[in-house]
Amino acid sequence: MQPQILAADVGVNNTNLDAVIRRVSATSNWKRLDTIMLIPAGGQVPTKVVASWLNLYAPPNNKFYRMFCVGMEVGEAFSTAIENILAHPELSTYKYILTAEHDNVAQPDALLKLLAQMEAHPEFACIGATYFTKGPEGVAQIWGDPRDMNMNFRPQVPIPNTLQECCGTGMGFNLWRLEMFKDKRLRQPWFKTQTEGGISTQDLYFWGNARQFGYRCAVDTSIPCGHYDYEGKFGPADYTW
Repeated sequence: MQPQILAADVGVNNTNLDAVIRRVSATSNWKRLDTIMLIPAGGQVPTKVVASWLNLYAPPNNKFYRMFCVGMEVGEAFSTAIENILAHPELSTYKYILTAEHDNVAQPDALLKLLAQMEAHPEFACIGATYFTKGPEGVAQIWGDPRDMNMNFRPQVPIPNTLQECCGTGMGFNLWRLEMFKDKRLRQPWFKTQTEGGISTQDLYFWGNARQFGYRCAVDTSIPCGHYDYEGKFGPADYTW
């Protein structure tokens, strides 16, 4: 130990109070941010994907519960799991559901960033990270421009580093307000892979109904999410750790 003269110290956080205010306001110790991580795992999940889930930062002093749905079709998995959540005396009191699909890889701070955006934007019922459809010509899953008079799910060109509103999102890494699923006006099952009377994936099947009742969604293009292709590569949303 070096020789030193001891005196009162104001503390490192006091010397940069603005930074503390920003940090606490984003995902704080005092806000209720209880989250259920809902994972439809129909088959095997790559180790890299599971590792990214285990590395997620959870908000301090809040509940974070992981729920796996095994051996179920993806639309059925989401709908059945949410039914069970709403029927549970404890889980039904949580604030958010985080959907994470078996082939999507998120950065460690992705959940905290989504929570910060949801707290700052109560007008949105769901905000997702940015990930692409698989393949070299993949498009961002930012489906439909709400400014278009005719509702559609055409892919939007992503606007870098912004919260981009859309008509529908994927479900690979999305944060949802649990309260919306208590709305009896919404069609059930909420999520359904539609093969008759039209074709639709389970996510856009949901948003085609939810938007009729004023529910809005967005994608944060500053939060990248990888799309694993089972050959040791990631999709166009690739990133470096």
